[in-house]
Amino acid sequence: MEELLVERGVEVDHVTVYRWVQRFTPLLADAARFCRHSPGDRWHVDETYVKVNGIWRYVYRAVDQHGQVIDVLVSAHRDADAARRFFRRALSALKVKPSEVVTDAAAVYPAVLDELIPSAWHHVEQYANNPIEADHSQLKHRLKPMRGLRTDQTAHVIIAGHAFMQNLHRGHYELSLDAPPTTRVAAAFTELAQAI
Repeated sequence: MEELLVERGVEVDHVTVYRWVQRFTPLLADAARFCRHSPGDRWHVDETYVKVNGIWRYVYRAVDQHGQVIDVLVSAHRDADAARRFFRRALSALKVKPSEVVTDAAAVYPAVLDELIPSAWHHVEQYANNPIEADHSQLKHRLKPMRGLRTDQTAHVIIAGHAFMQNLHRGHYELSLDAPPTTRVAAAFTELAQAI
């Protein structure tokens, strides 16, 4: 990014770009939440892992049947408390409950889902969770060239920002829908900058 800006006559350090990301990503995502499409009723939920300051952390993620990233949570543990915290965040932020939740065979999910979403059908079947697994690979592909994540807060902002950008690219917001796909993000940021 630093090199791209220099080509356009703007000299900034990569640390400045990093600080911009940390500062403005949550603001842009918050400004766009009113324009977000309601997620589908089938959620694919899974956890993956990333290194934060040399320590493995779990990243809980969910996508709906249309590919919209519903929510993300970075956690030090892979247990019922972390799964419960993830589902509570997603349900409170969206005010939508799924009718079906697809997970892997982790033992913590049935009890958490019975507690928080008793009406949802919990589906566990081989290959049924391929959409979220494919989505994990896009996240890992994006994180790989980075120099690493230093804190859990940084990891959460970067991963949530990645989810926001994915949703924006895929047209899950009522922003710049008339713009061509190649300029949709730039036009959406212009709209969001006016809202902030």
